[in-house]
Amino acid sequence: MIGEIAFIFGWYEGIVSFMQLVVDQQDQLITALRGHMMLVAVPVGCAVLVAIPVGIIATRNRYVEFLAIGFANIMQTVPSLALIALMIPLGMGIGRRPAYVALFLYAILPILRNTYAGISGVDAGLKKAARGMGMTDFQVLKKIELPLAAPVIMAGLRTATVIIIGTAVLAAYVGGGGLGSFIMTGLGLVRDQLILLGAIPSALLALLTDFVLGRVEEWVTPEGLKV
Repeated sequence: MIGEIAFIFGWYEGIVSFMQLVVDQQDQLITALRGHMMLVAVPVGCAVLVAIPVGIIATRNRYVEFLAIGFANIMQTVPSLALIALMIPLGMGIGRRPAYVALFLYAILPILRNTYAGISGVDAGLKKAARGMGMTDFQVLKKIELPLAAPVIMAGLRTATVIIIGTAVLAAYVGGGGLGSFIMTGLGLVRDQLILLGAIPSALLALLTDFVLGRVEEWVTPEGLKV
């Protein structure tokens, strides 16, 4: 009984201590959170601008398909910390630049693969009928392929964003800032609460982003495809 009381008291004391740390570090936490969101938004935004057009082209050109998806697959096999660190000797220096490039390379595959799968999965009969009605290739892409493939593409974007939110904590190891700075400092000082100060907001941000993008995915899904 005494042991259980001591455990509960210690657990309560730990929560109070952690909340006090949040209050004491609120300015730094807000700055780190903003930096972390930038570490996610910039690479994922650039990945969307590159991966979706390349994915569309890949459905029409086998050489582009082989090269683009092969390259993206190779990038995914490289450990995330190693990929970020590799940017330094490649001339990126330290700071956010190597983190942006590495995270961009990591974000490409889910978006590229889902774009390719979504466009390829559109019924060939629909496309043939549209061309029979006089539509150009661009009109078929705009009015048929992209709308029908949008849910699959959004699923890829959703996956990529959540992955990058978690991976972005490693940017702190090359001076990229973000929530990973608390985790790195906590590991160095052997302070669990500092580690949690970076890990908990990162996890909450991933959950919130996944929820929001999930609703967007439902919104872009044509009525006839909704379950």
